[in-house]
Amino acid sequence: MTASLLLVHGAWHGSWCWGPLRDALGDDVRVHTVDLPSVGDDPAALGDLYADAAAVRGALEEVDGPVVVVGHSYGGAVVTEAVTADSGAAHLVYLCAFQLDVGDSLLGTVGGQAPPWWDVQEQAIGVVGPERVFYNGVPDELTRDSVARIALQSRASVEQPLTNAGWRHTPSTYVVCEEDQAIPVFAQEAMSSRAGEVLRLPSGHSPFLSHPAELAALLRPVLDRAG
Repeated sequence: MTASLLLVHGAWHGSWCWGPLRDALGDDVRVHTVDLPSVGDDPAALGDLYADAAAVRGALEEVDGPVVVVGHSYGGAVVTEAVTADSGAAHLVYLCAFQLDVGDSLLGTVGGQAPPWWDVQEQAIGVVGPERVFYNGVPDELTRDSVARIALQSRASVEQPLTNAGWRHTPSTYVVCEEDQAIPVFAQEAMSSRAGEVLRLPSGHSPFLSHPAELAALLRPVLDRAG
């Protein structure tokens, strides 16, 4: 039996971003998603990293059988924090994601200083120029639709340190996106040294929008092995 798939989006996004990938995977793959509480329109109501991890653990509890958990970008930090030895996850996939260790924070990993495309506010962070940073290679109409749906990201979520490293007890695959404008390839490759397998896609930061068929083809063998 092929494993189920739990897709965990990155910062500023929601489960809406997985639509083209779900279509590419087809009806024979059981796909589950989760919306992280660190993303939203009200800065005062945003959750943090630990709330996001709790949401992922809750989603895992709702899925029967083996599950492959995919974390995209910031979602990599979330799944790393969330997945414990008894959480039910059979495999972790880091999709141009932050594969961090205990004590690391996302902000610390990028040097402790916000990148120039972060719009840092008191409680939340926005994005400057998402078309360039997130959606290079994505069709124009889909880019416009995606930009319109981007929300705020909790500041706390990128500042808090991890207390668990799921990849230390759960097999993992890292997918390096070779044209990523958000996480430089050299940074992805450094983090990928923690994974048991490294794969590559000739895509920007959002391959689920720009290369859904190629990403689906890459995930299928992982699902088959974990099933």
